Amino acid sequence: MHKLQTATTKIVIVGLGGVGGYYGGLLSKYAEQQPDISVVFLARGAHLKAIQSHGLKVSDENQCFVTHPTLATDDVRAIGKADYVIMATKSYDLQEVLQQIQPIIAKHTVILPLLNGIDITARIRAVYPQNEVWYGCVYIITRITEPGVIEDSGNVRFMHFGHEKKTSDRLKFMETLLQQAGIEAVLKEDAIRAVWRKFFFISTTAALTTYYNTDFASLVNDVEIRPMYLAIMQELYAISIAEKAGLREGLVEELMDYGASLPVGKTSSMNSDYLSGKPIELENLVGVVIELGKKHHIPTPVYSQVYEALRASMNA
Repeated sequence: MHKLQTATTKIVIVGLGGVGGYYGGLLSKYAEQQPDISVVFLARGAHLKAIQSHGLKVSDENQCFVTHPTLATDDVRAIGKADYVIMATKSYDLQEVLQQIQPIIAKHTVILPLLNGIDITARIRAVYPQNEVWYGCVYIITRITEPGVIEDSGNVRFMHFGHEKKTSDRLKFMETLLQQAGIEAVLKEDAIRAVWRKFFFISTTAALTTYYNTDFASLVNDVEIRPMYLAIMQELYAISIAEKAGLREGLVEELMDYGASLPVGKTSSMNSDYLSGKPIELENLVGVVIELGKKHHIPTPVYSQVYEALRASMNA
């Protein structure tokens, strides 16, 4: 496969699942009318073949479109050096993928991870210490409904990102680009706190929706599950204080209200993956909290109960 011709700004989307497919699709659609921007999809399998043949179809409550990226490939050598890499793989694939994408990483390449977790940026920086690696997190409910098709089925879809230096030309460029592409993206001065806040929601809900095989709304509305949801959030909030994450008081109550507003029947991606027999982000979303609890001598009985039950069922 021939290498992609150099463009003014080359953005590579690594991982075309629900998150990467949705945001990558919006960026690709916008770039089709921008000759100085090139969007590349790094994907694999039947999903990739469908995109190569028919384009990527993206739909939400407001729109439905098909986009054709500059290049869709599983051959990282065909891409050339990237200006920006937006990573949307699963956290358990991170280390392997970081090695695979080495051919597209130049000294100037900026990496924006949108993975679930509180240590993702640190893990990427350990592999690429010379590169600028940002913090990023998203709130969105998206799925691959069939190869080449991404569906957004939630009523919330926004992105927070940033860096310790708070602002720069490249950070502002990316914020403007994302917004012009129709993405609800905000450059956050305290990006680490934004990542922690996202982790707070996704960790607690992924743990309990998978443990109980239920939806987000039931964590709040089911009288038997609600006490467990409160308890697991209180465990994580105590750890966040010890970690100096900067989460504000009242977050538990705020997320109870938020959970009640989510569509009935919608569950976490971890629960969906678990039911499908796929790998799940157990260590990155649940195990890491138990380890932080040990570090700070903070009990985590609910997290431990969930972790042991899911780990046992996976090994059965």
